[in-house]
Amino acid sequence: MNLSETAFIRKLHPNDNFTQSSCFGLRWFTPQNEVPLCGHATLASAAVLFYKIKNVNSTLTFVTMSGELKARKEEDGIVLDLPLYPAHPQKLHEVEDLIKTAIGDTLVQDVRYSPDTKKLLVRLSDTYNRSFLESLTVNTENLLQVETTGKVKGLILTLKGEPGGQTQAFDFYSRYFAPWYGVAEDPVTGSAHTVLSSYWSEQLGKKDLHAFQCSNRGGELTISLRSDGRVDIKGGAALVLEGTLTA
Repeated sequence: MNLSETAFIRKLHPNDNFTQSSCFGLRWFTPQNEVPLCGHATLASAAVLFYKIKNVNSTLTFVTMSGELKARKEEDGIVLDLPLYPAHPQKLHEVEDLIKTAIGDTLVQDVRYSPDTKKLLVRLSDTYNRSFLESLTVNTENLLQVETTGKVKGLILTLKGEPGGQTQAFDFYSRYFAPWYGVAEDPVTGSAHTVLSSYWSEQLGKKDLHAFQCSNRGGELTISLRSDGRVDIKGGAALVLEGTLTA
């Protein structure tokens, strides 16, 4: 399906039942390795349990490498309860080679680093607009040679949103690259928005945010920061393919 993660759901106890139980184990893998958090594959897991397996619960809990995550079924989609990760100011000279390799001489306004997720957040200058971010050519092939310390495992490019007018209003835009996990560019990334939500809420003074990830596939995210230090991200899901694996 041209998506980088595969989700594996498992029963936590012998007597658990995929229809009746409300808590399951969940792990995510790219073709290259296991990842600590994946929003899309969590959304897909919840959608299969809710819509295909007909799980009777309105809220499911997944035990994962990132702790317990919850998925709540609502009439217009599924809400994921995810961790919220702060991004701290990062000295530019320490990551300048990585940024220059990725985006050349593109003007940068802010650089932050999330130690919890090992994601580097690079905010482009407010002089750019959405079309610039969408058309920006990012060199991911050489990033593996430039960043070999293990400090950075994902690169977020982000841009302040526009007020609307002829196009729909968004609070911020982003693109996400993770060649360290075998993913050149991810289409829409829940895990990146656990960092982006924290950053843009602070920058804009807002708890409710509307975001758009500007990959070729693209996608909207409805975001609400919670009082308990976590974030709700809502998305839609549809079952489009079904099959059987045989040994």
